[in-house]
Amino acid sequence: MLTLHSSPDSAALIVHVALEDSGLPYRIVQVDRANAGLDRPEYRELNPAGLIPVLETPDGPLFETGAILLWLADNLPEAALAPKPGDPARGHMLKWLFFIANTAHPDLLQIFYPERFVPPEGEPAHRALLVARMHRHFGLLEKAVASEPALFAPPAILAPYLGTLLRWSLSFPGDQAWLRLADYPALHALTLALEAHPAAQRACAAEDLGPHPFSAPLL
Repeated sequence: MLTLHSSPDSAALIVHVALEDSGLPYRIVQVDRANAGLDRPEYRELNPAGLIPVLETPDGPLFETGAILLWLADNLPEAALAPKPGDPARGHMLKWLFFIANTAHPDLLQIFYPERFVPPEGEPAHRALLVARMHRHFGLLEKAVASEPALFAPPAILAPYLGTLLRWSLSFPGDQAWLRLADYPALHALTLALEAHPAAQRACAAEDLGPHPFSAPLL
């Protein structure tokens, strides 16, 4: 059985949805982030970087969300989660998976945690820069989803990853809000498709994320 180390509304949600789609048996172990669970020696043995998620597999523990998603996709006999090696669509899937994992995801985290990157007096300018970068990223992804919809349609692994980044981007309250899904109709449609997808519904219900977790998350 696979073991997903998780915490509520974290990047583990992305893997949680993919696990539900995979049909593979799994269990979830919650990591107590509030009480330094990420720094415990037993967790650092699984992920030396001390981040979530980790998936324990027969091949050993895996970390990095994109790596976990690829492992799941490649260990299923059918091509449900991603095109298999040799499929002409494989390269297109990989380029967007790496773009989301290596560019969009890290930039979004800088908006959430500016104190990790700049001194307090630099935070407003830093935030403005990163918001502009995220709009650029979502603009590129809007075109990709519109032109290659099959790559992003559930149960494809790109769907929960992109959907979760959109969820987080919509979660800024009041005057902190910066994303309007109406400006990105293809991305908006993707969030609605995820909310109608049974695997995503099960994962979000288990994490109590509300009725519209991707298109209108509760603040």
